[in-house]
Amino acid sequence: MVSQNSKEIGQSMLHKGITLRGIEVFEALARTGSVAQAAHATGLSQPAVSQQMRNLEAAIGAELVDHTRRPMRLTQAGQMFLRRAGLALTELRQAQSEVTVMDLAHLEALNLGVIDDFDDDLTPRLATILGDSLTGCRFRMITAGSNELADALRDKSLHMALFAQIEGKLDAVVEYPLARDPFIIVTPEQTPHAPAALLSGDSDLPFLRYAKDQLIARQIDAHLAAQSHDLPARFEIGSHLALMAMVARGIGWAITTPLGYMRAARFHDRLAAHPLPAPVPSRTISLFAGDEWSGPVPRDIAQTLRQLMQTHMIAPAIAQLPWLADGFHLLEDYNRIGD
Repeated sequence: MVSQNSKEIGQSMLHKGITLRGIEVFEALARTGSVAQAAHATGLSQPAVSQQMRNLEAAIGAELVDHTRRPMRLTQAGQMFLRRAGLALTELRQAQSEVTVMDLAHLEALNLGVIDDFDDDLTPRLATILGDSLTGCRFRMITAGSNELADALRDKSLHMALFAQIEGKLDAVVEYPLARDPFIIVTPEQTPHAPAALLSGDSDLPFLRYAKDQLIARQIDAHLAAQSHDLPARFEIGSHLALMAMVARGIGWAITTPLGYMRAARFHDRLAAHPLPAPVPSRTISLFAGDEWSGPVPRDIAQTLRQLMQTHMIAPAIAQLPWLADGFHLLEDYNRIGD
């Protein structure tokens, strides 16, 4: 039973000036560690960001950020508040994304590809949102790996596709960057080995690789080679969830990304995620559209995807693993056209 005193504290906090804008600024500052970057992310001036943080900390009655450090770091109170505030923002963003209505009624056909990383969560939500907007349109959606989707975009069997940036250029294609997805290390929950020992091979726990024909495998191998890490190729697994299941069973360790880790939520109680030692490579997740698809349609879909990714992937991941805030985030909206 909640005590009368607890009720009074909760009611008083509602009247102390905690605002949605203040929480958004705090989340941006927690993610970036920089007033300048938080200002850019929220569209405010730097003095306005600082004022919002002063107001929020005064309302909470505690310092949420260690302002003496660069980049800034959350205090213990800040970490606790971020977990709760992040859940509140997630709910609000989910509500926003689920009522998003795009002006797509004029389309006669839309063939869209989505990377299979999103099968469990984002893809069903995106299909529902688009289905509500595509009245009278022939809509086709497929899921596959990045290389397969890029090929389909090249041969014009897809109008747009959401996938990780591939090696080489895509001709006559417009790119809408969505998110940065850094590589991380995933180990069994109770492993005693530090990431440096795993990467140097000074461990009896074997490295589990993605299948060599997958783009992510080549990206990981390129990073390991650049850092002179020579790990035996004992295991090569084509299924991401099978790879995560093997790690959870203690068979080995792997390198993946936050998107891959969050996709394996069923194994989280038996997994531990660790930062990859610097320099940390990453992949960029983008929406790609044939250059004949100019105008608001791909921009609207890209913005909807950003909202879905922030709500259902990025915010929950950072709430669970706060150290991801430095590298796992949405990207600015710029367009790049392939030559």
